[in-house]
Amino acid sequence: MTPLYHLRAGIIGTGFIGPVHIEALKRLGVQITAVCGSSKSARKIADLWGIPEVYGDYDHEAMYASPNVDVVHITSPNKAHVEQCLQALEMGKHVICEKPLGMTTSETAKVVEAVKKGGKKGPVFAVNYMCRFFPAVLQMRAMVERGDLGKIIHVQGQFFQDWLLHESDYNWRVIASEGGKLRAVGDIGTHWIDAVSFILGAKAQSVFAHIETFHKTRLRPKGEVQTFAKVDPKTMVPYKVDTEDFGSVLLKFGKAKHGNADGVHANASISQVAAGSKCSLGLGIYGTKGSVRWDLQQPNEIILGRRDEPNQILQRGTPGFMEDVANFTDYPGGHPEGFNDAHKMHYRAVYEHIASGKKTPAFFATAADGYHEVKLCEAILQSSLTKTWVKV
Repeated sequence: MTPLYHLRAGIIGTGFIGPVHIEALKRLGVQITAVCGSSKSARKIADLWGIPEVYGDYDHEAMYASPNVDVVHITSPNKAHVEQCLQALEMGKHVICEKPLGMTTSETAKVVEAVKKGGKKGPVFAVNYMCRFFPAVLQMRAMVERGDLGKIIHVQGQFFQDWLLHESDYNWRVIASEGGKLRAVGDIGTHWIDAVSFILGAKAQSVFAHIETFHKTRLRPKGEVQTFAKVDPKTMVPYKVDTEDFGSVLLKFGKAKHGNADGVHANASISQVAAGSKCSLGLGIYGTKGSVRWDLQQPNEIILGRRDEPNQILQRGTPGFMEDVANFTDYPGGHPEGFNDAHKMHYRAVYEHIASGKKTPAFFATAADGYHEVKLCEAILQSSLTKTWVKV
């Protein structure tokens, strides 16, 4: 493995996902030299994790000017992503940006162009679609590419959560001006779509979607709060909701890189109001020779289905779920790896790509991938409004 200790990271954002990045980088031995956010939260995070440089008042430009930051992790609210990405690239910083890359394709196209402008010697840019780096997702990708499942016929699945089930559940993502017009599908559904695209080696070319808002009115705190924070509903105020709670999406994929998954049909159900589901990204890939099924909430097992042979449960770190993912798993079988490990593996892949001079495989999502996901979200919105198939 290429040493990563000479690369230094700066983190923008101190909410739920920012510390996830920090913990993963610490486990990799990457130096975290700077953090940026509100003055109070940035200082708190810096003191907790021993980060020397603190940039309060959301002064990311000052952090970019630091000679002690090589890679910028952007974990701020969605509306700030594009501006912060463009400025980081202009300063020659490598970037890992939380998804979505931006609010609209007109914005995200600017990031794609800025990355292209840097050329082969320019900064490395990644979008944090970290579900690609669950060992199970990488294993299913290898099986599809190798033809173990035959020709892929269709894909089905869901991404269900319940953290916005109650009308008093609040987060900035619920507000379209903060997180984008597409919330449930845009926030978590794109993780499902990107994982399936990665497994198939193909992009969605057209969509048919139906989305709905169950809570037409919700309650919000009088000020901003951290994600998953508990607030007394009696102190909250009502507001009209302009994003969806759940939806159903049909997708038609294009030609695959390897020919085993051309023109695949897929259907996904997405919900942030599904009681009892905490983070259930589940998918099934069905082919002419067999199928694989997996759920993020049981990340170390894949169910391998056959028609004329007994079904099998493949366990990470054991034969059939080991050799293909050897570079993306650290612990032996029976020692579970999950959400935080997938983040670690993602950042390891990006940092190794930087350290090697872009010689290692780029399995991570690129700016172009991030642009495509936002374009897909716009097509899903249009389809839901027009009740027709829409080309991406």
